[in-house]
Amino acid sequence: MGMIFKNRTEAGRLLGEKLKKYKDKNALVLALPRGGVPVALEIATILDAELGVVITRKIGAPGNPELAIGSVADDGTAFLNNSIIADLGIETDYIKHKIKQVKNEIAEYIERYIGESPVPEIAGRTVIIVDDGIATGYTILAAIKTIMGKHPKELVIAVPVGPRDSIDGLQQTTGCSVVTLMQPIFFIAVGQYYEDFRQVSDEEVSRLLRHYRK
Repeated sequence: MGMIFKNRTEAGRLLGEKLKKYKDKNALVLALPRGGVPVALEIATILDAELGVVITRKIGAPGNPELAIGSVADDGTAFLNNSIIADLGIETDYIKHKIKQVKNEIAEYIERYIGESPVPEIAGRTVIIVDDGIATGYTILAAIKTIMGKHPKELVIAVPVGPRDSIDGLQQTTGCSVVTLMQPIFFIAVGQYYEDFRQVSDEEVSRLLRHYRK
């Protein structure tokens, strides 16, 4: 099974220690809300780095919203996992409807979390994308593609836990380095590696981001 994190804060602290070479390098830490924010906050604190969010949403399968059949980036670009879609025989109408729904959700999140805050500069900087874990890697892939289009100097993915095949796939697809604490071979869900994996609320995300900006 490997290690179990007490909560996202502890996972972030441990991950931050592994990323110390980026301290004082003008790094930008971008969290995937909501679960990635408490993890990223600890990393940004350790690295003395700027903290922001990158908003992507997964498109869930019919009847199984946790299973990602694709994802949408904050600029509205959709990435679809065509092999899963074909295996499950998912209708095009369902996908179109979900993409539209997810785009609306993203617009709401941008308003809620970012509002009037200045957009962080990405070009020429080391950018570290953080989540509380990955399963298929599809949600984080949308974030990577979005950030890559803004020309960072280096892009690093930091997650406490993810299955080895997803991590390997992510590295091969993107060429980014992926920093993890655990890469289990037998993997069911991210939550099994946390004692406390309660949902992070929108209010908590906004509070953490405001607190760090101060």
